[in-house]
Amino acid sequence: MTEREKMLAGGWFDPRDAELTAIRDNATRLMHRLNVELCGHDDAYRAALRELCPGCEGFIREPFRCDYGLNISIGEGSFVNFDCVFLDLAPIRIGRHTLIGPKVQLLTALHPFDTAQRRTGLEAGRPITVGDDCWLGGGVIVCPGVAIGDRSVIGAGAVVTRDIPADSVAVGNPARVIRTLTRQDETE
Repeated sequence: MTEREKMLAGGWFDPRDAELTAIRDNATRLMHRLNVELCGHDDAYRAALRELCPGCEGFIREPFRCDYGLNISIGEGSFVNFDCVFLDLAPIRIGRHTLIGPKVQLLTALHPFDTAQRRTGLEAGRPITVGDDCWLGGGVIVCPGVAIGDRSVIGAGAVVTRDIPADSVAVGNPARVIRTLTRQDETE
């Protein structure tokens, strides 16, 4: 099994592998184009964005950082604001019509707790899923393996360490659900 296959399977893998390094280097070149060279959000910008993140049907504002780009899926009508970081060692799936505030971090990366094992440089990833019609406020951090249900709102600065059910408002560090959204909320 290749290191890339191990990564995609959620196992421990060596990120120094030549194939993975080449993919990250390509992502770095594409991010440079998006973040520095292409500022107009024109067809060239959208083409570079689709090359970096082929699964992106939404829009990402620069600057934007990721590891690979290939593991990111963003649904139609979704918007990722300035200065976001998506560490996509595992899949990051964002649903349709979701708003991601500035400086949001979606972090799939895991490192061993054992110091001897951590010195080996191996890492793993756990997927992150954000549902349809969600809103993640500025500075939200989502930890590895978390799923956020449809129509949920995550307050600015929250650190999401556990799954959040659909139709929830969650805030704090660690994020906790403070209320459930209702149909009345949709009209306010």
